[in-house]
Amino acid sequence: MIIGVPAEVKNHEYRVGLVPAGVQVLVRAGHTVLVQAGAGIGSGLTDAQYAAAGAQIIDDADRVWGEAAMICKVKEPVAEEYGRIQQGQTLYTYLHLAAEPELTQVLLEREVAAVAYETIQAPDGHLPLLEPMSEVAGKMAGQAAAQMLTKEHGGKGLLLGGVPGVERGRVVIIGGGTVGYNAAKVAVGLGARVTILDINVRRLNYLEDVFLGRLDTIYSDEESITRLVRQADAVIGAVLVAGARAPTLVSRQLVSEMSPGSVIVDVAVDQGGCIETVRPTTHEAPTYVVDGVVHYCVANMPGAVARTSTFALHNVTRRYALPLANLGVEAACRADAVLAGGLNTWRGKVTHQAVGESLGLPYTALA
Repeated sequence: MIIGVPAEVKNHEYRVGLVPAGVQVLVRAGHTVLVQAGAGIGSGLTDAQYAAAGAQIIDDADRVWGEAAMICKVKEPVAEEYGRIQQGQTLYTYLHLAAEPELTQVLLEREVAAVAYETIQAPDGHLPLLEPMSEVAGKMAGQAAAQMLTKEHGGKGLLLGGVPGVERGRVVIIGGGTVGYNAAKVAVGLGARVTILDINVRRLNYLEDVFLGRLDTIYSDEESITRLVRQADAVIGAVLVAGARAPTLVSRQLVSEMSPGSVIVDVAVDQGGCIETVRPTTHEAPTYVVDGVVHYCVANMPGAVARTSTFALHNVTRRYALPLANLGVEAACRADAVLAGGLNTWRGKVTHQAVGESLGLPYTALA
């Protein structure tokens, strides 16, 4: 199979879909890997390293997309890439289609076999290809909240951890999964007063144990969200429903009741966000203000720490890249039900139920 690795074009996205070690494994298995020139530079990986691993270095993105049967990326194709997507091509990347109706239509029209990292789900419910980026994004969310609270960034001029004799900042994290846990690690480490809300009591028990009482765990319902968000200096959205749009848990009215200079960081923004006032931003223009509240909603936060993110991501995506190349999508998914969960579109059909429901499109079971 010919596998293409184009350079990412999303704003300030420096990650890359394969590292040289992954190229080497694929080439040794008999496949051809086309890497766009400069694709790895943002992650500290040179064309020479890719060439030494057996890749062919291609100057033209159109040629990489045009010749490859399978594309390995990091982020979903953006509008300028839609014309490069080939009929019947396999696309292996993060997609977040529940928030991308236009891209979904392109994939259906071109009968793309779209394998989404974020919906490959293990039997125990965890999302192995999403977790490393959730860890990165969670830690960055805690850092972003602290930074955005400074006057320089439009915040209320609050040091999150405070100093002796001065009250510490209050951080409310909605969702106690991988993102929420890692955001809490940073916020607690900075000395903030942290509360995590979740609907999973077992998860709350776990968080209570691992943080040894250094934060508050509260069952998430409308009353608790309303009460705690009103008091918060920073709110971090960390809600995920695999494949589906994130539920809206904080209304525009509630945002308006937060104190001026407070901060919202919604890591769920690439799935639509769990706060009504959020919309995707970029690393180039990361914030905007609604009702005096600073919103930081960068949809590709881990792209800013590309070296760490690329290798963390590749450690988990490489497991499925080889069977997809060796067997093709159909045989690989028949052989592995976990991988099959990642197939969002195939032969012009939506094949992931949550994606179909979120977009109001018919869902066709793979069976």
